[in-house]
Amino acid sequence: MNNKYFTERQRATLQEIMRHRRDVRGNRFTAEPLSDDVVQQILQVAEISPSVGFSQPWEFVIIRDQQTKQAIASVFAAENEKAKQQFSEEKRQQYVNLKLEGILNTPVNIAVFYRPSEDGVLGQTSMQEMGEYSVVCAVQNMWLMSRALNVGMGWVSILDPQKVKKILNAPKKNKLIAYLCLGYVDEFLESPELEQLKWESRVPLDRVVHQNRYKD
Repeated sequence: MNNKYFTERQRATLQEIMRHRRDVRGNRFTAEPLSDDVVQQILQVAEISPSVGFSQPWEFVIIRDQQTKQAIASVFAAENEKAKQQFSEEKRQQYVNLKLEGILNTPVNIAVFYRPSEDGVLGQTSMQEMGEYSVVCAVQNMWLMSRALNVGMGWVSILDPQKVKKILNAPKKNKLIAYLCLGYVDEFLESPELEQLKWESRVPLDRVVHQNRYKD
């Protein structure tokens, strides 16, 4: 009978990995190649992620081809230009100085898609978005495993998903959930970069936890 229990030391290690996970910016990646074995280890933990109704609704596109990356990077550049206009003058300059993505700076990009089921899915009949949330769980597993392997990962969200789908020849029904850049880094920052730059501050736990119900 498999009844696995974990030690205090193992729990502490898991917490350390979580605490030191970082969304890595493009200026932190090195030119060191990423082996197929490392990429496979990262994908294997995605495969064992929780999913609604055990639907496993994820698909992955591994991108090493530089021409494909360049096409994706062009989509990012266009969206990034539009995005910066949404911030105040003070934050806009700070935004411009950020290297927000590592599409061309990393040896491997991974596009993560949600593949909807053609049949009903247990647990997804009332909340359709549970399928997409399942894919996000897979991304979190990938992020933690990457950090455990001392591999940096950056999640690029400033993209037009339809244009990315067209570049990658993705099925019409699939939905882009995440575009990930993976590679070794010159440094893992002690705390999140945006926290260091005072873009935002960490919200204390007691401000987001409610007992039994929200208060009036």
